[in-house]
This record gives sequence, structure tokens and C-alpha cells, in this order.
Amino acid sequence: MKLYFKPGACSLASHIVLEESGSSFELEKVDTETKLTESNRNYLTINPKGYVPALELTSGDTITEGPAILQFLADKFSDKNLLPGTGTIERTKVIESLTYTSSELHKAFSPLFKSDTSDEAQSRAKASVAEKFDFIEQLLADDREFIVGGQFSIADAYLFVVCNWSNFVGITLNNWPKLEAYLSRIAQRTSVQRAMKSEGLI
Repeated sequence: MKLYFKPGACSLASHIVLEESGSSFELEKVDTETKLTESNRNYLTINPKGYVPALELTSGDTITEGPAILQFLADKFSDKNLLPGTGTIERTKVIESLTYTSSELHKAFSPLFKSDTSDEAQSRAKASVAEKFDFIEQLLADDREFIVGGQFSIADAYLFVVCNWSNFVGITLNNWPKLEAYLSRIAQRTSVQRAMKSEGLI
């Protein structure tokens, strides 16, 4: 398998899960501006959408969209218990968290990474992120270790990566101590440390 990634982007979640799997895999960095990979391939021939992640399988198939890749990897390496079994409410809750992170939180951050976003739009985006952080803080109010259930799942990998973007856009977590503590816990996982070091983030 080969993961096409951009350092610190949402592809980091797939990278973390690959590290959790203990399997062998390749990495190839993508410049999403030029649409070229590290080996000078036209990334649009791999993923016509032009963004990361993309997971190239030995079968020749390619999977795009982070949540789809995360679910595929969790099912492929089911012995790692990163996603509960099909048909269970626990699995549905993990998918619910993935969907919220993708459609609400990730989307809220997007304007903050665009150079042409006006100051007013930046302020609106930060307010939207704060609203989502308020919701997550409420979920973590019971001092749960992970966002869903009693163990690390693909939902934690994705949520960690997106919430961690706060460090790059000038959002401090002083108002969300439970979230701050949660991110600190997840950051200490061996898989997270290895993925972040590999991508030059720490």
C-alpha cells in the first residue's frame, strides 16, 4: 500500500492508522498546489480530485476521501480493534464521529488555510470552529479517554488531526481544557508520534 499525503493535512489520520496497523506501507508526499508528487508524478492521474489523502492498493485500486480510507484500513486490520463490528451501535457511533469531524469540524477549518480569506471571513471561521469545540468539550466532560467507546479508534485519529490544526491558525485551547487534555493524550500514542515525526511535524 502507498499513502499519498501532505504533512499535517487530514491524510495524517490515515498515516496514524497505518502506523497502528503494524503493516508495511509506503508514503509519497504531494504538493497540492503544483499537483505533483515527490517522485514527480502528476497527482491528478492518481486522484483527479487533487487533494489528499489517496491510498493506492497492491491490487491497483485507489481509495480517496479520508473517512473511506480509515474505514477500509480498520476493516482490513480488524485485529487492531480500530472500528467495532458491522451492525453494532458502537460502530455506528464511530461513523457518526467521523462524519461530524469531516462535514462540520474539517469544513469549519477550511477557510483558515486559504490565503485569500478576508479578515471578516477568518473571524467567522474561528467562531464556527469554537462552536464545534464547545460541542466536543461537552462530549469529553465525563472524562472519557477516547471520543467514542473505551478504546482508541479511527474516530480519534481523525479528530486529533483536525483539532490539532488549532496550533497552526492561532486558536488557543484555553477555553476547552477537556479537549486540550484529550489531544495531549492522543499525541502521546506511539503511532501518532511516529507518523508526526515521519511527516516532519515534531
